[in-house]
Amino acid sequence: MENKGRQHGTPFGRGGGPAGALATPQEKAKDVKGTVKRLAKYFEPQKFKFAAVLVFAGLSTAFSIVSPKIMGLATTKIAEGVMSGTGYFDFGYIGRILISLALLYAASSFFSFIMSYIMAVVSQLTVYEMRGEVMAKLNRLPLGYYDTHSFGDILSRATNDMDNIAQTLQQSLTQLITSVVTIAGILTMMIIISPLMTAVAMITLPLSGVITMLIAKQSRKFFTAQQKELGSLSGHVEEMYTCHKVVKLFGKEKTSIEEFGEINERLYEAGWKAQFMSGLIMPALNFLNNLAYVAVCVLGGYLVAKRRLPIGDVQAFIQYIRSFTMPVVQTANIANIIQSTVASAERVFEILDEEEEAAGPENPTNIENPRGDVMFKNVMFGYDEDKILMQDMNIDVKAGQTVAVVGPTGAGKTTLVNLLMRFYDPGEGSISIDGVNTAGMKRSGVRELFGMVLQDTWLFNGSIRDNIAYGKPGATEEEIISAAAAAKADRFIKTLPHGYDTVLNEDASNISQGQKQLITIARAILADPVILILDEATSSVDSRTEHLIQKATRDMMKGRTCFVIAHRLSTIINADLILVMDKGNIIEKGTHKELLSKGGFYADLYNSRI
Repeated sequence: MENKGRQHGTPFGRGGGPAGALATPQEKAKDVKGTVKRLAKYFEPQKFKFAAVLVFAGLSTAFSIVSPKIMGLATTKIAEGVMSGTGYFDFGYIGRILISLALLYAASSFFSFIMSYIMAVVSQLTVYEMRGEVMAKLNRLPLGYYDTHSFGDILSRATNDMDNIAQTLQQSLTQLITSVVTIAGILTMMIIISPLMTAVAMITLPLSGVITMLIAKQSRKFFTAQQKELGSLSGHVEEMYTCHKVVKLFGKEKTSIEEFGEINERLYEAGWKAQFMSGLIMPALNFLNNLAYVAVCVLGGYLVAKRRLPIGDVQAFIQYIRSFTMPVVQTANIANIIQSTVASAERVFEILDEEEEAAGPENPTNIENPRGDVMFKNVMFGYDEDKILMQDMNIDVKAGQTVAVVGPTGAGKTTLVNLLMRFYDPGEGSISIDGVNTAGMKRSGVRELFGMVLQDTWLFNGSIRDNIAYGKPGATEEEIISAAAAAKADRFIKTLPHGYDTVLNEDASNISQGQKQLITIARAILADPVILILDEATSSVDSRTEHLIQKATRDMMKGRTCFVIAHRLSTIINADLILVMDKGNIIEKGTHKELLSKGGFYADLYNSRI
């Protein structure tokens, strides 16, 4: 239809939502505290499971952390045997320690498994609820929201951002819990063993944090550049793939390859710099940790020599300091991931906070036996409050009449259809069907009266049978075949290898454009609407298919009120009423002969196209 994908502002009338600002995936959250609180509310139904996760995380980490201390007892016992000179080793004692260690490690693994299992359930249930809310919300949003937001942005919020939240809840949050508990536990054990050695070991910690922050700050800009070039590369490949025939036709393969090479080179430059800079963190931290390690070993040896500390405790302490770095780095990395997750959650919440279509009346009016009379009375409408598109529009269409709507691009033909279908409501005036104001009806009730056959066909990935039956859930096989026959589609469908069971791919490219159109006509016939909206759909088909579509359309129009968006004026000569629109308003109306005799805008338009 005309003006497809137009970016409107807020409609000046009822039912329109405010135009939201588009956020980018790399954008930081605007309200971190508020978003985290709101996200935490989704955990409330799972609060007992989440509490269990914390308990099992603590148990798993505790059993793992205490193991080096117990292992040190065995080392001390062996050292005592060596130092005594007797060569006596209490293998029973050592064996009991080894069995204890095995049990501790087994218990730690068991609790870790339980924790991971519960956290998987909690995260998936949380995201399951959020996904359901988002889908329900998208179905309640007005058309104005989709006019002001790109399809890619909405899809990214409903899929990529939700996946990011799910992954963080299931993996990163679990790691964060275990890392924090591990850091606290290791610090506790180190202090228990030797406060002095702990102080020496912690000297390099602030320096490690500073180095991590400096390197991360430098690498972040390279990662940003990497993502930007990756997006450019993906876009170029997709564009060249979808337009492959055009590229071949104009011999632009070399140009395409050269452009790909340039983008790929920029991606390489940004990529290796990003990876190199981020790769510096661990060597730098290892260097500092090794300095602390050497200092601890020297101090530990001194304390053992002075008999102020058992050698087993020094061994345990060295294990703790070696284990301390990883959870610290993990916590720092997870903090960045959580920032990204909060931004994703905020983008999802922006959808949930959008203004919905105005609620219908408490006691909606129903039309029991619709005829198809349509009346616009003093209708005023604008997508923006300060840009009124329609002024005082009046139309009176009787049941069974065919009304053609003509005019240049941007004249308001699509807007007229949007108002008919109650995708938007007028700011002033009324639209009535059979004398009933549509504002007093449910939107679904209004739309049930209409059928649409558009120039841009929409078919989904599924069988031809299911695509036709989409217009009438529960339709019988006989009804589907009868509708296809009336639409002149039955014959070509039966020639397909699987007939009505033929599965259409995502863009229905396995059938021709004309065949797509015939299927959409069959779908409209099966729905048996009182009022039809037709967008001429024969501009890109061969003459034989055009004849079939026109015949099917004429048969479908019989006995119904029809609004035809006309592109070729020769096809609407016999219309009962022709509305000539320009800049949102009807500037002329009448029959073909009446309008030609006036010698006005329509006459000029008609004469210029014949």
